[in-house]
Amino acid sequence: MIDPPVLARLEAMEAELAACGDLLADPEVVADRERYVATTRRYRSLEQVADTLQRWRSARADVAAAGELLAETAGPDAEQLRVEVAEGETRVATIEAELRSLLLPPDPFADRDVIVEIRGAEGGEEANLFARDLCDMYRAWASRRGWDVELLDESVSDLGGYDEVTFRCSGDGVWARLKFEAGPHRVQRVPVTESQGRVHTSSATVVVLPVADEVEVDLDPADLQVDVFRSSGPGGQSVNTTDSAVRITHLPTGTTVSMQDQKSQLQNRNRALEVLRSRLLQRALDEQAAEASGQKRSQIGGGGRSEKIRTYNVKDNRVTDHRIGLTLHSLDRILAGDLDALSDALLADERERRLREAT
Repeated sequence: MIDPPVLARLEAMEAELAACGDLLADPEVVADRERYVATTRRYRSLEQVADTLQRWRSARADVAAAGELLAETAGPDAEQLRVEVAEGETRVATIEAELRSLLLPPDPFADRDVIVEIRGAEGGEEANLFARDLCDMYRAWASRRGWDVELLDESVSDLGGYDEVTFRCSGDGVWARLKFEAGPHRVQRVPVTESQGRVHTSSATVVVLPVADEVEVDLDPADLQVDVFRSSGPGGQSVNTTDSAVRITHLPTGTTVSMQDQKSQLQNRNRALEVLRSRLLQRALDEQAAEASGQKRSQIGGGGRSEKIRTYNVKDNRVTDHRIGLTLHSLDRILAGDLDALSDALLADERERRLREAT
C-alpha cells in the first residue's frame, strides 16, 4: 500500500516532468551543455516515475473493477474473478515496490556508457582464453539487448586469448547491469592445453568503469606524459608503419593507459584520455568509499582463484554467483549471451538491499 505522503511525492515528481520537458526545449538550456545533460537525466528519471505511476493506477483500477463484478457474481464465474483479483493485487504490490525504489537516491551513473576491461589473471594461457570467452559473452549479451560495443584496445595472447581487452558499451541500462560484472571470475574446465583431461581452475578479472564527463575529471596537460610508438599485433609483429599507438601516463597517480587499435594517433589519444578519465573517476570513488567505510574496496581484488564473484563450471553446465548465492544450470546459454536471469536477480537484490537500508 502506498502511503499518502509517498503518493504525494510521486505525484509531485510526475508534475515536474512537464516542467523538465519545457526546459529541454529552452534554447538557453540547450546551449549550456552541463545543464542540458543534467536536465536530460532528470527528465528520464521522472519519466520512469510517471510511467510506473500510470501502470499502478491502471492495475488498481483493474482490481477494483474485478472486485465489483465479483460482488455481483456466483458460481464458476466467481472463482475466475477471485483469481483475477488475486493476480491483480499481486501486480499492484509489485508495482508499489517499484515506486518505492524510484524514490531512493538515483544512481549518479545510471545513464552513463561504460568501459569494460578484461584481463587474464591466474591460470596462464587458459586464463587468457577465459578472458576471451568473457568478452565474447558480453558482446553477445550486448547484441541481445541492443547495446553498441566499440573495441578500444586488445592484446591477443599466443593461443588467441586475451592478455587484456578494453571495449566501450553504450545503450539503455548498460551501467545498471554491467556494473555487477566487475570483479574476479573463475572457470573450472579442462583446458585445451591439458593432455590428461584434468579439470583446471583459472580466473580472469573484469573492471567496469562509468565513462567520465570531461567536467568531472579535469586533466592538466602538465600532469600527462604522452608517448607514441608503433602498433604491434600478436607476438609483437608490427602492424602499422607509423607511430600511431599512444601511451598516456598520469604522473600524479602513475595510472597508465595504452591504445593502439584505432586508425590514427589522434583517435588513439582521444580514446586513451577517455579511459584515463574513467579510471581516475573510479579511483576517486574508491577513495571516497574507503574513507566512508574505513577500508579499501576494489573491484578486482588480487585476481586470485580463491577471490571470485562468480564461478563457471563447464562439466556441470553450472554458473554460481557467490554474492547472492544463485546457481543456474545453464552455462551454455549464459556464455552465449543470455545473462538476463543473472542480471535480473542481481538488480532485484540491489533494490531490496537499498530499500532495507532506507527504512
